[in-house]
Amino acid sequence: MPQSTTSQQQPVTPGPGFGERLVAAGQERGRLCVGIDPHPYLLKQWGLGVDAAGVREFSRRCVEAFAPVAALVKPQVAFYERFGSAGLAALEETLSGLREAGCLSVADAKRGDIGSTMAGYADAWMGEDSPLRADAVTLSPYLGVGALEPAFAAARATGRGIFVLAATSNPEARRLQGFQEPGSSRTVAQSVVNACAERNATDWSGQAGDIGVVVGATLDTPPELGQLNGPVLLPGVGAQGAGPEQVRAIVAGRAELGFANVSRAILERGPKVDELRKAVEFTAAEFRD
Repeated sequence: MPQSTTSQQQPVTPGPGFGERLVAAGQERGRLCVGIDPHPYLLKQWGLGVDAAGVREFSRRCVEAFAPVAALVKPQVAFYERFGSAGLAALEETLSGLREAGCLSVADAKRGDIGSTMAGYADAWMGEDSPLRADAVTLSPYLGVGALEPAFAAARATGRGIFVLAATSNPEARRLQGFQEPGSSRTVAQSVVNACAERNATDWSGQAGDIGVVVGATLDTPPELGQLNGPVLLPGVGAQGAGPEQVRAIVAGRAELGFANVSRAILERGPKVDELRKAVEFTAAEFRD
């Protein structure tokens, strides 16, 4: 029997979508996305075991520190998956804690597939009944932006958001993402941004659409974002060398949509909750109007 290729999401009560909620949180708390990355070296630095129990305690402290002050918090899914079901249980607890505290979350899962498999990913990260549901999820478009349609449909139905990888900060990606289409000066990364802009123009009419992109803050020639009308997640700030000036230049004219992603520079201030919270507040102050 053929499988459905669309995500089976039931519409929720209309209200502000993810994009508008994120803009509001950024205005209140500063346009900063803080990562929860329980990397082995950080677990050791914090005096925790490199195991599921260590990841759980690391994440618990991060939620306590970040949820009251951060606009957006981004658990890195891979660091939980490596410990199997116990690690995923810790991730479920982390996302639940952020929800209960009223803090927006993005699951950094970087999923990307086609048809019913993509629909399964959409249900896992955006479904109303999923224990892994987050306010947004990162997705890879390199099987085609159109292949992400089940996730776009889930975003429309639930008011959740998506960050599509467009021009990432790692040097290995630049040859692919910077490749120019035959007969055009348009890069692959720009085509991804343009496709997301079309989605926002078609499906969302508010202050900000729910389909965002990931663009590295360290890039010398980032894609043009003027037509996106959606949030921009900018990794590469802090430990990788970019700062507020680079972020402002990339999102010029729509500063309210640009969210710097900082992880290691803040997490290395742990393990004390109050020191982590101070680091978030100090860093977020650099990304206010």
